Amino acid sequence: MMFWHVHDVSGWGWFAMSAGMVLFWGLIITAAVVLFRALDRPHEDMHTPAAPTPEHILARRLARGEVDEDEYKRRLAALHTPAERPPARPTGEPGPG
Repeated sequence: MMFWHVHDVSGWGWFAMSAGMVLFWGLIITAAVVLFRALDRPHEDMHTPAAPTPEHILARRLARGEVDEDEYKRRLAALHTPAERPPARPTGEPGPG
């Protein structure tokens, strides 16, 4: 019980302890926020947009007014009809060129 009256902490000591405590809790909170954001971030491979289909592109062009309704219907019908293939060559004939 001899040294109860001696505190050995001057004004600068109190300042250093206070600043250290603020820095300590600041680092703890910053680490928690960074960890939360890293874990909450969605994966990049989940955000790759799908390529628009030709029908969607055509519908957007109609919505923007680039094509009129008749041209839209004509092009949509052309998209839905199967493409004509060139006649198959017999296997023994050489190709062009």
